[in-house]
Amino acid sequence: MKKKTSKTEDDDDLSPEYDFSKMKLVGRGIYAERYRSGTNLVLLDRDVRKAFPDDKMVNEALRMIARIAKEQTTGGRKSRGRKQAPRSRTAA
Repeated sequence: MKKKTSKTEDDDDLSPEYDFSKMKLVGRGIYAERYRSGTNLVLLDRDVRKAFPDDKMVNEALRMIARIAKEQTTGGRKSRGRKQAPRSRTAA
């Protein structure tokens, strides 16, 4: 049989120099507001989450919609630069 070691009630893993009574209490989620201010978080509805499983898919779809909307407002033209002269066709 093994010998039982006697442990005192105060025996724990922390050293005696840690005095929790002097430590400042920190609330849960103290950086949540700071994090939100630097990011653009959007909550998706359940049906949308099924269609777009990750952020890459959501961003890709939104870019496509933005590009189509921009093309519709500009009449499908990509630039308003000078028109190029038509190329003449020569028989080969």
